[in-house]
Amino acid sequence: MMEILFISGVSGAGKSSAMDVLEDLDFYCVDNMPLQLVPTFVDLIENAGYQKVAIATDVRSVPVSADIENCDAYLDSRHIAHSIIFLECGNAELLKRYKLSRRRHPLMQDKDKNIEHAIERERKLLTGIREKADYIIDTTFFKTPQLKERLLDILHEDKTEGMKLYSMSFGFKYGVPSEADLMLDVRCLPNPYYVAELKPKTGLDKEVRDYVLGSEKSKELFQKTADLISFLIPLYEAEGKSQLVIAFGCSGGHHRSVTFAEEIAAYLGEQGFSPTISHRDIEKV
Repeated sequence: MMEILFISGVSGAGKSSAMDVLEDLDFYCVDNMPLQLVPTFVDLIENAGYQKVAIATDVRSVPVSADIENCDAYLDSRHIAHSIIFLECGNAELLKRYKLSRRRHPLMQDKDKNIEHAIERERKLLTGIREKADYIIDTTFFKTPQLKERLLDILHEDKTEGMKLYSMSFGFKYGVPSEADLMLDVRCLPNPYYVAELKPKTGLDKEVRDYVLGSEKSKELFQKTADLISFLIPLYEAEGKSQLVIAFGCSGGHHRSVTFAEEIAAYLGEQGFSPTISHRDIEKV
């Protein structure tokens, strides 16, 4: 049975790198295909024996929302499994990548050579397919190995286990993760940064976790957060959501946010889920 994976996202977010990873995983990869051509393409290859197909589509070939719906409806009618991975990236990082690569943004025009205008226009044009995406990956702070790891995590998940859960930490000083579905600011909690013996440690250390969760208010916040997440998961599942990214933020992403990401992941594990944990900024100085 053939399965189709669509890769889309903002230019510069890593679609080419993602397709390289998928090609290494024996996907039959097609780059920059307009979604209007998908029905014809499927008719041509359905008897060729391909099991895994990846189609990259960017702003030059993404149609209007109605055409995205038509493509989705066609694949459903043919009982062909399909999903969309959308790659996001922050504007500042996109500008840096374009400067380093000296590439021209696909929407830059001779009459308007402002790349920031092109990026914002692209985001608006991609709104429809982003809203349909099953998975959103923010590559702002990713290197290629991290993108590969995230793709492998998505592709190798057990489809019978239901929604994929991610518990992540981050530091507000480095920007918020755009892939987050739920975000909690834990800067209201006691900060180990100002305790000399705890400053060089992280929320992976028991001493830090004990300090962060030592007060009654901290324990109450954790319990209320856990209760909220437990309440929301079945609601998201009922809506057909494929993943839920729960992000906890503190100042630098070393102590409080890491503590909560670890503790919530442990809690979800006790509830029978298998969450993936990531600490985006734990190694930043």
